Amino acid sequence: MEQNKDISIYNSVFRIGIVHSVDGRVIKVLVDKDKNNSHLIFQGQLIKNVAVGSYVKVLKGFETIVGKVESEYIETDKGVPVQYSSQEEYISRFLIIKLIGHIEGHSYKKGLTELPLIANECHLLTNNEFEMIHSFGSKDDMLIKIGAIVSDPLVPISIGVNKLFASHIGIFGNTGSGKSYTLAKIYRQLFLTFKDNESFKNNAKFLFYDFNGEYSKENAIIEGKKIYDLSTGTEEGKDKIPLSDKDMLDENLLCIFASATEKTQRPFIVRCIKLYKTIGCDIDKFKNYLKRQIVDILEMSDKVKGDLLIDYVEEILPPNIKNGIDIGLREDFSYHSNAQCYFLKDRSNGFINFQDRPQYILNLKIYQQVDQFAFSDNFIKNFINIMYMRLIYDMLGNRAMNEHIAPAINKLKSNEKNIEKVFDFTGKIGSFWNMSNIVAINLCNVNTDMKKLIPLLLTNKLYREYKKRREFNSYLNIIVDEAHNILSYQSTRESESWKDYRLEVFEEIIKEGRKFGVFMTIASQRPSDISSTIISQLHNYFIHRLMNEKDIQQVNNTISYLDKVSVESLPILSTGVCVLAGQLSEMPIVVQIDRIEDKNKPQNDTINIVEAWCK
Repeated sequence: MEQNKDISIYNSVFRIGIVHSVDGRVIKVLVDKDKNNSHLIFQGQLIKNVAVGSYVKVLKGFETIVGKVESEYIETDKGVPVQYSSQEEYISRFLIIKLIGHIEGHSYKKGLTELPLIANECHLLTNNEFEMIHSFGSKDDMLIKIGAIVSDPLVPISIGVNKLFASHIGIFGNTGSGKSYTLAKIYRQLFLTFKDNESFKNNAKFLFYDFNGEYSKENAIIEGKKIYDLSTGTEEGKDKIPLSDKDMLDENLLCIFASATEKTQRPFIVRCIKLYKTIGCDIDKFKNYLKRQIVDILEMSDKVKGDLLIDYVEEILPPNIKNGIDIGLREDFSYHSNAQCYFLKDRSNGFINFQDRPQYILNLKIYQQVDQFAFSDNFIKNFINIMYMRLIYDMLGNRAMNEHIAPAINKLKSNEKNIEKVFDFTGKIGSFWNMSNIVAINLCNVNTDMKKLIPLLLTNKLYREYKKRREFNSYLNIIVDEAHNILSYQSTRESESWKDYRLEVFEEIIKEGRKFGVFMTIASQRPSDISSTIISQLHNYFIHRLMNEKDIQQVNNTISYLDKVSVESLPILSTGVCVLAGQLSEMPIVVQIDRIEDKNKPQNDTINIVEAWCK
């Protein structure tokens, strides 16, 4: 009897009204006249009453259906005389509720198994039910605390490691909204949780692409990470990323470096790659090929083509220095216009025509200089030499025209110095990870072209390695802050083929990487600039303040987890507050992200100009 009394009291307090109409997943609830206060009292505790953004449940027999209040309005009952009645009697309050899930046993489930009926009762959620729908991890998952609910700071938000980090993550928000802080917070909590775990150190790898130098300070996010501080603004660069020749022998990458055209220069680069692999590290084979080419050139009768090919040979060979001056490699031979042939300048033995007496070519300086040639530690320099050799072969065989191919070689030569400043091909500086499982690459001092190329090259290399290994316990997370720098589909600085390949690499990871243990976290101010394929394939989202209508529309169109209230709140979110949505969250929730210790914060604070100017 006592238990029935408690249930009656409970229902009288927590009931807020009845279903008035049902229109698919949207229902209208008529609120009870005595439930229009901002708070209710139950067993001496103050309970927040229903309002826009609140969660409620509808009881249909033994089925408990959960919904979120999206809006409310009032109607006047014209049948009640106003002059003889209180406001409560002639004004009716209605809630517009969108149904989002149901409670099954002791857990909350997304989606609906059935819809409510008119006159079904609508109730506030109990504390246990509230915790059910704000549970972001399974029983066997480890939880990390990242913040608290904005509407109730006493309710902490802890997220399951497996649910969040075994997924692709998107963090979006305007500059100053706190997106970089959120990125740093979730990864700091993860690293602190597992920092003493050997399996974590051995199996998990994290790569940060840091475009503004926010995470590349020694203590930012976590201590002990490997930092590559790259620069193309100094003569020798700063830190260098170790790469092998094999990493660079990719048709698409080399075509991008050389800005190769599709129909003429790309096939040429494919032939160059084949020749490079044929020669390998065999310096004698290279020298023999080049010597044979010199003989073929000097036996030609076409002066224009011959002189051009000799120019290419001189590009390959070391310079001929006398008294500090490069005097070239043509001092002992010339071309005879009347005889239409190359000849030996020394006429002590008469007029020597190389077409008739090719054995004299072997004594020329240009031929003997081949023995002074040596491969470089720089892959690009070696590949350019191979390109010249390949072009000589093609022009000797009339399979290529100089004006079609030379621009690709010149473009690669223009990138040679920048590549040399940021990559090391010697194999002398150790492995990329260098005894750490967390790497930050600072791209702040790198020019715009290399900012796009470095992430593409490294990401492609690492993804192919993980795809080939396919080890069950291997995990790689690629974190890209300011992702619009490399994931934009609107860039006009590059060719369409280069843009397509860049997006294809990252889109493949987003779509297929999960199978190989490769995941991505992207953060950006401008989600509208990023490929919609990438945004739509993300699993979990932290969405900070967005002011631009185009960005809000992009988020709304591609993220199915957001409801109307969450979308409309985006322009007015405070700094550090975000909407958490996705597979880890059974419904969108507004979260205040916890603070990070000052020494571990990302280096992105806004300058206090009054303090700076008044010192």
